[in-house]
Amino acid sequence: MIRHMVPQARLFYSAIPASSTATLATKTNPKLDEFRTTEQTVANHKRTTIGRFYTIPTDVRKRIFSHGGLPKSFEKQVKTFNECSLMVRQPAVEIIEYIKRTDFNRPVNRFVLYGEDGAGKSLTLAHLLHYGFQQQYVLIHVPWVPNWMKRAKETANSTTKEGAIDLPLDGAAWLLHFKSQNGPLLKELGLQVSQDYVWTKREITPAGAPLMDLVEHGINRAKFSCDAIAALLHELKQHSTAGRARAMVLIDGFNAFFQPHTRLLTESKARVKPEQVTLTDPFLSITRNDWNNGVCVVTIDQMVAEFKDKTKIPPDSTPSQPPLSAIDTRECFEHLDPFVPVRVVGYDDAEYYSCIQYYLERKWIQTTESGFDDELKMLSCQNPYQLMQLCASL
Repeated sequence: MIRHMVPQARLFYSAIPASSTATLATKTNPKLDEFRTTEQTVANHKRTTIGRFYTIPTDVRKRIFSHGGLPKSFEKQVKTFNECSLMVRQPAVEIIEYIKRTDFNRPVNRFVLYGEDGAGKSLTLAHLLHYGFQQQYVLIHVPWVPNWMKRAKETANSTTKEGAIDLPLDGAAWLLHFKSQNGPLLKELGLQVSQDYVWTKREITPAGAPLMDLVEHGINRAKFSCDAIAALLHELKQHSTAGRARAMVLIDGFNAFFQPHTRLLTESKARVKPEQVTLTDPFLSITRNDWNNGVCVVTIDQMVAEFKDKTKIPPDSTPSQPPLSAIDTRECFEHLDPFVPVRVVGYDDAEYYSCIQYYLERKWIQTTESGFDDELKMLSCQNPYQLMQLCASL
């Protein structure tokens, strides 16, 4: 991967020579309209705004990203810059254009974001999440599936599915995330539960109760959180198909559901398979195309393939990124097929220049030599993550 090929360098520069002052004036004092757009409505982001940054309002950011959705390294940058600015990029604009032309009476379209590590798949998903929020979709968002499969907070034997494992605390945390993103919208839509859900002899969510009661029950009674998620997603599929709501499913690291095994262990110290985790089935169900009035966007990430047999890859080969090779199991491919593959690549020259201008405007870097841009471009290979790491503080 590129991140292992690029040294974690830190760049220091001398004072500006007098002869270079005029040449560098335009770089050190860029015009804001060169790298920013004032268009805050994501639906209006078009190909003419690609490569420019727009800022997500603080209240919106806290509501839709407070429980995940932004990479940790990017969150540090957001805190440092005191603003959450995303670059408008081609993959997000392309998917938004597809969604606008979608016939929602037909089965849901599935979009698969793929590409090299650090190219911007997660931030593209964040851009689309903001779009769905503004367009009043019910958001079904999983920030990072491997968190469940590799470092679950707690495990417990399922009481409803023999041989399966519940993740009570992770399930409750996801329901809290769902509530933060969708609470006011669900109240406005007035969605109700279609059947009785019996949890214990004394605990029941009756038919006709507000859909948010399922969410609240899973949050307050973490023991039932995974079953509450299964019920919630089942209800949302029905409501969407009936036209009472429109749902947007966004899942980062989707191929983690199809890995050979997880890091979780059973009581007998055997590795748990993803299909044994009770959270797997509901999210596989919601990404099937057996419902309509919605859209699904997932990312396929090489980082989740921790247990993949790397001996089959020639040591001197460059990993290719066609859709089939990016989806590393046939089961994952067959589950998503048919889908629309959308490749996320590193910055082109215009995007790279825009990112440098943004860092300059934020006083995050200083340029005092004419070879500054070329050096960073070479070291980062125009990979967004690597560029951010190279420009990070010591």
